Amino acid sequence: MPRFYCPVPLASGQSLDLPPGAARHVQVLRLQPGARITLFNGEGGEFGATVEAMGRRDVRVQVGMHDPVERESQHRITLAVGVPANERMDWLVEKATELGAIAICPLQTARTVLRLSGERAAKRLAHWQGVAVAACEQSGRNRVPVIHPVQDLADWLRQLGSAQGEARLLLALRADAQAMPEASDPAVTVLSGPEGGLSAAEEDAALRAGFKAVTLGSRVLRAETAPLAVLSRLG
Repeated sequence: MPRFYCPVPLASGQSLDLPPGAARHVQVLRLQPGARITLFNGEGGEFGATVEAMGRRDVRVQVGMHDPVERESQHRITLAVGVPANERMDWLVEKATELGAIAICPLQTARTVLRLSGERAAKRLAHWQGVAVAACEQSGRNRVPVIHPVQDLADWLRQLGSAQGEARLLLALRADAQAMPEASDPAVTVLSGPEGGLSAAEEDAALRAGFKAVTLGSRVLRAETAPLAVLSRLG
C-alpha cells in the first residue's frame, strides 16, 4: 500500500485535504477515488486512509484507523558526519534513515571538500530532509530523522552536553582505537569524518568531548560506508 508523509495533525474519521507534497505524489501514482493509502506524520504510528476525491492539484482523503506500529531501532542513534563530496551525502542520508538514525548532523571539517554556507546550505539541507522523508515512506519508518544545519565540527563539539546515558563513538584509524563495543546505552552518537578522515587535532578534540575511538577492522571503508556499517551493527 502506498505510504505518504503528511506533516499535519491526523485523526481517525477526519476528511482531509492532503498537503501539497503528499497530494502531488498521489497524483503522480494516478490513484483514483477509493484507493487505499497509508499516512504518517512523524508523531508515531500510521493511519490507513481512502482517497475520496482528486482535483487538478488537490487530493481529499478520509482518514481511517490509527495503527501504533513502530519500526525504530533499539538505540536512539545520532550520526554526525563530515560531509562527503559529490552526491554521496544524499546516499548516506537515505541509507542512514533506512537503518534507523534519529538525527544526522552534517559537519564541516578540516578535510571536507564540499563547503556550504548561506542560501546554498539552506537549499541542501531542505533537499537532504526530503531524501529522509522519501526513505521513511519507502522503508516503513513512521518517524522522520532530523537533518540538522551544517556546522563546523569545533562548534558542534562545543555545543554537546553531558554524555550521561549516551555512548559516543569516534570512527578512527588511530593505533589505540578499540574494536566497536556492544552498545548498552539507550542513546548513541557516532562521529565519522569525510574522505581522508578527521585530522589528528579533530580526533583529539572529540576524545576530550567524551568520544571513544573505535575501529571496524583492518579494512579502510569509504566515508559514506563506515558510519552505515556502525548503524547496521547497532540497529
